[in-house]
Amino acid sequence: MELYLSNFSAQIRPDRHVALLMDNAGWHTTKDLDIPDNITLIPLPPYAPELNPMEQVWDWIKSHHLSNSCYKDYEDIVEKASAAWNEFANNPELVKSICNRAWLEHRNL
Repeated sequence: MELYLSNFSAQIRPDRHVALLMDNAGWHTTKDLDIPDNITLIPLPPYAPELNPMEQVWDWIKSHHLSNSCYKDYEDIVEKASAAWNEFANNPELVKSICNRAWLEHRNL
């Protein structure tokens, strides 16, 4: 996580600060995490799937590709999970149907 934040931080323009929403996974909330000065982590409240569409994405991937399956080894799991992710990510209508939130439509830009 620290490596990700460091690499992400390096991509942020000098005049910007990023508020990064995170779930409450242990590696996101550890007190030992070194957070760059140009990033603020904002934890999502627990049990708030309407704020974290990745929960529905993983449900779709599991139900359409990974559930009720046996895998030969770690590489087989990674290969099948990657193929499932690519199928999802390459279907914009599916992404919109799963990730869209009504409250996004009411934003003032």
